[in-house]
Amino acid sequence: MKKQLNKSYHKLTDIFSRELLEATLPSIVLVLVVLVLGYKFIDPAPPRKIVISTGSQAGNYRAFASIYGVYLKKEGITLELRESSGDVENLKRLKDDKSGVDMAFIQDGIASSEGAGTLLSLGSLYYEPAWILCRCKKEITRLSELKGKKIAIGIEGEGTRVLSTALLSASGIDSENTSLVPIGGEQAAEAILKGDVDAAIMVDVPDSPIIAEILKDRSIRLVSLNDAEAFTRQFSYLHHLTLPQGALNLGRNLPAHDVDLLAPTATLVIKENMHPALVYLMLKVISQVHSGPGTLHKKGDFPSEKDTDFPVSSQAVNFYKSGPPFLDKYLPFWAATFVSRTLIFILPLLALLIPLTKIIPTAYIWLVKMKLFRYYGELRFLETQIRGGGDKQDKKQYLEKLNEIEDRVREMKLPVTFSQYVYDLRSHINLVRSRLE
Repeated sequence: MKKQLNKSYHKLTDIFSRELLEATLPSIVLVLVVLVLGYKFIDPAPPRKIVISTGSQAGNYRAFASIYGVYLKKEGITLELRESSGDVENLKRLKDDKSGVDMAFIQDGIASSEGAGTLLSLGSLYYEPAWILCRCKKEITRLSELKGKKIAIGIEGEGTRVLSTALLSASGIDSENTSLVPIGGEQAAEAILKGDVDAAIMVDVPDSPIIAEILKDRSIRLVSLNDAEAFTRQFSYLHHLTLPQGALNLGRNLPAHDVDLLAPTATLVIKENMHPALVYLMLKVISQVHSGPGTLHKKGDFPSEKDTDFPVSSQAVNFYKSGPPFLDKYLPFWAATFVSRTLIFILPLLALLIPLTKIIPTAYIWLVKMKLFRYYGELRFLETQIRGGGDKQDKKQYLEKLNEIEDRVREMKLPVTFSQYVYDLRSHINLVRSRLE
């Protein structure tokens, strides 16, 4: 019984194999070519590691990067943090293809002097006010009043140094008429608290513990710039902000009055070849981290497309306009990435396979019929010879030829659906045979 079933199975498969292979082979080759090209040229899967250049270990950039790392780890992405001397080095690393850095924090305005290259921005993250602190006996309202004093302006390579130099230069202050001390951060804070410098310009977030510590000293004033708006007209990347009375410490009423500040924004900058899926993931992360309210901004103000030295990436433009992609709203990162990449394969294949589903059956039927038509050609040729007449020997040869054709037709392996064509052919063979009688 088993042998009989195997014999029937092989007989059935033999019927379809050759014609079906001939009909489908070109389509199979075409589909394979599309798959190979898709695998080679369509977006590869995103890498599982991102390298970010931050700043000093104690800086805000480092702190925020650590928070990003927690969110990314949940999505299966490792964030590698690399310390730097500041914004300028961050920018240089991004421009260097061999640095291995994918993205970095850069203070808005830095690229005005260093150049943006082909880098792209994911948007502004938060304000970084320029805190102008002065150990002064009287209130000052303009930077030009610091001429001739000893001012801490930040270390080389930091955004603080670049901004301080620009602001002081615009106010007519330079190294020839004023002592500009190249220190920043905790070192600058210690210097002004000890009285080693008369003033300090520090770029830091509103809730900075360093700024809070300095302002505990009542002899140090937080300068409110009456000409803050004028600076924003000269430097497009600066924002005129008002720090309300008591915003830093309600109990001590710090500051004692509203203070006019200047602030660039901190931006997250990426290389233009960063994988689009990772770009959208980073946009989701910074939206979660920076969208809350702050001392100087309202909820939802950040992240945003505020003034920036760098072109905003197309993904960021879409994100701020319409939110994350549809799949990212409902699926985890890797699931959304897998589905989107699969669709990139499937859609072209569907465009190819839909017409093939119509072409292949037609081609298959045509190939099967061709086998039958070949016999019709022989039969027609034989019929023409019979009409020409001939002796008994010729008729005997014609009859043998007809029998041979019929035997071959009888042995043909065709699907059941083509049985009608076989019987039609055999009846036509009998019709020609009848003319020999």
